Formats: sequence, C-alpha cells, structure tokens
Amino acid sequence: MSEASQTDERVKEISGFRQALIRPELGGIVGTVAVFVFFLLFAFDSGMFNAQGVLNWSVVSAQFMIIAVGACLLMIAGEFDLSVGSMIGFAGMMIAIFGVTLGWPMWMAITITFVICVAFGALNGYIVVKTGLPSFIVTLATLFILRGFTIFIPQTVERKTIIGGIREAAEGDWLAPIFGAKIGGPIFQWLGDAGIIATFERGNRVGEPVVNGIPMLMIWAIGLVIFGHWLLTRTRFGNWIFASGGDADAARNSGVPVSAVKIQMFMFTAFCATVFAVCQVMEFGSAGADRGLLKEFEAIIAVVIGGALLTGGYGSVIGAALGALIFGVVQQGLFFAGVESSLFRVFLGVILLAAVILNTYIRRIITGER
Repeated sequence: MSEASQTDERVKEISGFRQALIRPELGGIVGTVAVFVFFLLFAFDSGMFNAQGVLNWSVVSAQFMIIAVGACLLMIAGEFDLSVGSMIGFAGMMIAIFGVTLGWPMWMAITITFVICVAFGALNGYIVVKTGLPSFIVTLATLFILRGFTIFIPQTVERKTIIGGIREAAEGDWLAPIFGAKIGGPIFQWLGDAGIIATFERGNRVGEPVVNGIPMLMIWAIGLVIFGHWLLTRTRFGNWIFASGGDADAARNSGVPVSAVKIQMFMFTAFCATVFAVCQVMEFGSAGADRGLLKEFEAIIAVVIGGALLTGGYGSVIGAALGALIFGVVQQGLFFAGVESSLFRVFLGVILLAAVILNTYIRRIITGER
C-alpha cells in the first residue's frame, strides 16, 4: 500500500507557522518584545538594566507570576477567583497573629495559615460546583468576607491594622527562610569583587554588591511556572483542566471528574496566594490589612495578556508568566523612564486591549471563525 493511500484525508496538515500563530502565548510574546523594545529605547541609560534595576522589576514580575499561575489554571478550567487579593491580606495577617501576637513558632503559623487558606479555596470550589452559581459571584462574596476578617481580627486583638515583628519572630525558624531568604550570595559577592556588578562605595557596606542574592520569591515564581506548565501540558490532569473549561458536560460524560478538578484548582489558587503572602510578610517584616488590594484583577489581566480565554478551555502558563513579566517591567520601567507613575494603568490597559485583539484576530483567521 502506497504512502499516499495511507494518509487520512480527514486530517488536515497545518504548517509550523500557522501552529505558532494559534499558540496562546502569542499575545504575551508580542507584548513582552514591545515592552522591552520601548524601555530599551527610552530608559536604557537610567539604570533599569543594570543589576539592581533588573532585580527590581524581576521581583515585581515574580510577585505577579506567583498568583498568575493559579489564576491561569483556574481560568482554563472555566472559573474565576476574585478573592485572591483578599486572601493575600488575610494570610499575611494570620501569620502575624499566630506568630507574633500568640507567639507560636513561625513554622507552625505558616503551616496553619496554608491549611486555613487552602480550606477557603476548597470551600469556594465546593460552593461553585454544588450550587451552580457563577464563580464570579461566589468569590466576590469571599473577597468581602476575607477582607472583613483581615480588618476585624487585628483590630480586636491588637487594636491596630498593621502588625510588625514578623522578621524577629522568624529568626532561627527552619521554614521561614524558604520564603524569605536569599540565595547565591557568594556568587554575587564574586561578581562584585570582579567588577561585573556594582558594589557599595560608602557606609558600613563598602565592598558589598548592590545585589546580594536572589530572593526566594523569585525561586517560588519560577518553580510554580515550571510546575504549572508541566501539569498542564504533560499530565492527564492537565487534559482534564482543559476539558473542564472547554465543555464541562462533554467532559463529565467522558469520565472526567469535573467537580474535583475545579475544586482542586480553587485550592491551588489559594495556595499560590498564600505563597505570595508569606514571601511578602517575610520581606517587609509586617502584615497590613490593606495588602493584596486589586491583586485579583492584576492576576486575571496577566493571564488574559498571556492568551487565556475568559470562557475557559484555552490558555498557557508560560503566556501568563509573560503577562506577569510585562506587568513588572512596565510598572518599574515607567519610573526609570521618568514617566508619571499614574500612567502605569494606562499602559497596562493598552497592552491588555492589544493582546486580546491580537489573540482574537489571529485565532479567527486560523480557525475560520466569524
């Protein structure tokens, strides 16, 4: 039998170029290139691309990446979580209450906080799948509940909404450094001694590199992106996530445990928010009731810039990471470029709109949609 006769006529050949065009990361890639080109042209000599400048926007990008990974997987599964920002503030405050006010060991405070927050995520998912209510409404209610607890609890216990002393309470703890330490210090010291990166020339830190290590926040961000991408593209559970968001009824009829998948994605989103919160309180040494404001929308925007559909069933963790990178670069880049910082959200809106239009336009061309 000839090779031509073995070819299934129902299978349509798609060129590599066309396959690249329908990748969900396309908008994120184009946006990332455009942003870097812009700031290379207008802020190259401002210090944005020296060691300290790169660290500044990398840390901000990493913050967005951590919550964007959870939001991305949940959106691909067809749901939203608007309680992410409040979860960040709530988790940070619980760590402060447990570790500082009650004097618990910091490892215990962190562990119990993770359990509580992931339980809230599970509750969100359970309510959504059991009642059929839109996740937008359910998690909007959770947003207000958690923010209310975040303000009420410290006011009742400490009579204030900012609690410090976390860094001191974490000294000598075995778990806290996993979220608040820096790694690679000797390498950066060597780079400073070799003149590759700048060192301090005044004060009691003369000779020390201006960048003395990579924060664990960035390690968590990279690790979660790698894990999320692997889960989504290399496992059966990843296929279930796509199926649950694409057509839940068809997926359920095919044997996919749609309800369990959605609940677990709500739990993972809460986990990511708690990771962000722990890293944040370890960095600042305090917890505030206003932490995490609007982070839920920033996470969703990063995911949409990265190519995910609001309707579910389509998206990419790598694309979401690129969307988060755009966030960080634009937010810090405007300062280095001498642009009014209030224009950050204008830039963000323009990038979001352009990415969505580009993704939609390319997808319609390739698929023949109208």
